[in-house]
Amino acid sequence: MKCLAFFVPLLLCSCVSVEIGSSRKDKALHHVVLCWLKDPGNMENRKRIVSATKSFRKIPGVLEARAGQVVPSDRSIVDDTYDVGILVIVADAKSLAEYLQHPVHQEIKKDLLVPLVSRILVYDFQE
Repeated sequence: MKCLAFFVPLLLCSCVSVEIGSSRKDKALHHVVLCWLKDPGNMENRKRIVSATKSFRKIPGVLEARAGQVVPSDRSIVDDTYDVGILVIVADAKSLAEYLQHPVHQEIKKDLLVPLVSRILVYDFQE
């Protein structure tokens, strides 16, 4: 009976913590952008995009912004045809919408991405 008196409160607390954790609405959203350059493999243009991505960190709601060059691969499952990958992590869907409309994002898109990039593919997923 003493054992039961110990485990019942423990089980109830476990259930409560699972309930609280599963009801969290604001989970980080990952915005993955793959870019194919108009001049494929141009190292200077790759570097310009990677460097400009750091500016996204100034935008409210952006938790992280990173970019890098493609890693060539012999594995058939890996798509290594793009030039630059960008990852922007935002707090939630509202933050993503605000990031997309923010002047810093719009300026980089207009002045850098549109002139240099022939194709962009975007994947958004939430944790």
